[in-house]
Amino acid sequence: MATAEQLKSLIRAHFSDDAERFYSVSLQVAAGEARQGHAGLAHDLREIIDTERKKDGPRLLSFPRDLKGLVLTEEPSTPLSAMVLPTAIRTRLHRIVHEYRQQNKLKQYGLVHRRKILLIGPPGTGKTMTAEVLAKELDLTLNTIQVDRLVTKFMGETGAKLRQIFDLMQQAHGVYLFDEFDAIGGDRSHDNDVGEIRRVLNAFLQFIEQDTSDSLIIAATNNPGLLDHALFRRFDDVLHYDRPSIDQVKSLIENVLSTFIAPRFIWKRIVQACDGLSHAEIDHACRDAIKTVILKDAKQVRASDLMTAIMDRQNARSGRNG
Repeated sequence: MATAEQLKSLIRAHFSDDAERFYSVSLQVAAGEARQGHAGLAHDLREIIDTERKKDGPRLLSFPRDLKGLVLTEEPSTPLSAMVLPTAIRTRLHRIVHEYRQQNKLKQYGLVHRRKILLIGPPGTGKTMTAEVLAKELDLTLNTIQVDRLVTKFMGETGAKLRQIFDLMQQAHGVYLFDEFDAIGGDRSHDNDVGEIRRVLNAFLQFIEQDTSDSLIIAATNNPGLLDHALFRRFDDVLHYDRPSIDQVKSLIENVLSTFIAPRFIWKRIVQACDGLSHAEIDHACRDAIKTVILKDAKQVRASDLMTAIMDRQNARSGRNG
């Protein structure tokens, strides 16, 4: 049942036309019912809230002044079907989506859906896109926390900002992505680690362990070796990403080029030329090739057009000018 303060807040928000405050307090009420074991009522309340919010258009969060510029919020549009992934990772992402949609059934048995996810892999291999896809599939807002700015800009206050972010997760459920996570997740045993960073990491460990929201918390890193070992057991799932295989390279190119791809395409040379490139680099090369043929008033991307764009990416990677 709503507390007296929540009832007063709801009434004030209604008469002052403060929709965001009304939605926020309503979600607090739903969360309170869930904690008391009233899973069915909590589910019904959230469904009513989500239905009404959809009528109001985009549900971008209004962040406290202290967090503006540190948390970027958006409504992603990329579905899971658009990602080129190994079967194992795709299966695990489907499991996360399925458990989230069936979370009330799990709660009836004292179980919690997977919602604290660690993504590990080189740059450009799909970690950020995974967060976008999960937000799209679950019809949630994606909120990206700029971890490097959080730490460097607010030394001495980072723990307080983290608490605000975790409080926000409780009030407005969504997907919360901690990008470049190793900025605060570094191993506490490193000799060059400053005391402030250790306090920040300890605060994060405490907040993520105590968090009982329905939000998805996703941390992404390119450097798993830098992470503190205590972090891994706080996550429900750890997904490892890598550069695309030969089959994935071909699928990725076909997806991006789509109707622009020429009917006769020399795949062997193209796939070999992509060796070492990430998903993002191949995606950019395909889009560069499309722009080239459009500006030439052509209609199809030939293998030679794409090869030129791929070699530009390879040269950029190796520091050559071509």
